[in-house]
Amino acid sequence: MMTPSNIAIFGEVLFDCFPTGEKVLGGAPFNIAWHLQAMGDSPTFISRVGTDDLGKQIILSAQEWGLKPDHIQLDPTHPTGQVAITVEEGEPHYLITPDSAYDFIDQHLIKLPSPPDILYHGTLALRNKPSRQALEALIQTTGAPLFLDVNLRDPWWQKDDVEQWLSRATWVKLNIDELKTLGFATNHTESEMRQFQNQFDLEQVIVTRGSEGPIVLTQDNQFHEKKPDDLAKFVDTVGAGDAFTAVYIHGLMSKWSIEKTLAAAQGFASQVIGIRGATSTDPAFYQQFIDTL
Repeated sequence: MMTPSNIAIFGEVLFDCFPTGEKVLGGAPFNIAWHLQAMGDSPTFISRVGTDDLGKQIILSAQEWGLKPDHIQLDPTHPTGQVAITVEEGEPHYLITPDSAYDFIDQHLIKLPSPPDILYHGTLALRNKPSRQALEALIQTTGAPLFLDVNLRDPWWQKDDVEQWLSRATWVKLNIDELKTLGFATNHTESEMRQFQNQFDLEQVIVTRGSEGPIVLTQDNQFHEKKPDDLAKFVDTVGAGDAFTAVYIHGLMSKWSIEKTLAAAQGFASQVIGIRGATSTDPAFYQQFIDTL
């Protein structure tokens, strides 16, 4: 295992509900925290769940995995989040329950022992004012550099709000469709990424492109790409982006080269595509990946 890193992960934890009736723990921030824990990073995960059975199950699962639930708040009023997932032509589609517990993260209950070296957040958990205020307070009190994971889920986002968060980030990860949706929609990905980087003054722009693989633009105006290897097994793409992001953050914290980070992140994302849902409860699944580093 690696040396633990000081990473804080802010945002939603929920259950992904599949057409088969299967319920799998999910939510991009939780998935990333789960992966980072398996890689030895011991992240601080900040979220909120209901006092219902699903909330209790999340707390128990986190504890069993070694992910401390100290900063997972309990909400007696709002239910634990759920998402109905359908898969059409190999791509997941999401129906997200409104007014879930993670929409009401209480800024007054967040007490971190020290400022994190990286503060990760997405965009979904910022759809309601209480959680936006909680993240704002956390940024103000810690001064931590931000890793923004763009997750545009209709109708739960507004362009002006997303642009505000983009302007405050150090690193931004998004997929090629999200780049286009935000107004960078020509056929020249590299020029659009440069414009995106310049507009929001970003250290790195990380764009995932499905079967084409990820591309990264760094502050020195250099592009780095990684073509994916052939898949050994395909089950679904749910959580592949989260797997990529977790390893990318791990690479940042470990001060890996861009080339090593991209290769590892892409490789782990391909491994996650071979399982149902976004995470595994099998330590051997992660050890298999760690052994390749």
